[in-house]
Amino acid sequence: MIYADTSSFLKLLLPEIHSAEVMDFVLGEDEVVVSEITELETVVQLKALRLGGLLRASVLKKTRAQMNEFFHLAPFRRVSVSGQLFAMALAQHEASGIHCRSLDRLHLAAMAEMGIKRLMTHDARQAEAAKELGYQVVSPGL
Repeated sequence: MIYADTSSFLKLLLPEIHSAEVMDFVLGEDEVVVSEITELETVVQLKALRLGGLLRASVLKKTRAQMNEFFHLAPFRRVSVSGQLFAMALAQHEASGIHCRSLDRLHLAAMAEMGIKRLMTHDARQAEAAKELGYQVVSPGL
């Protein structure tokens, strides 16, 4: 089981550098957990691309539909998070010597809440913070 953060999940939806490696990696996994945090951040980033003129409306619609299909296909599992996540993220932040963004902290807290010890990310700061927490970090293609 591995937790997919947004930096990796987006590579499954849009052609980016390392997209092929991420897809190959995912196909070899038994379970890829996608939290509501990943879903929210993905939707926000897709909309930003659309508003910035980098994504056509038709592509945005197709990409959103593809994302929703993933949630019903193996090896993906969409998971809700609890309100306790914020307190857990704050505690992790306070105990850490490594700075990472708020949403990245929420991803790490979600992993702790679910008991997941493996993270797929392409975000170097988040990877560093995850390793500090004892998580295994995978970045296909890097």
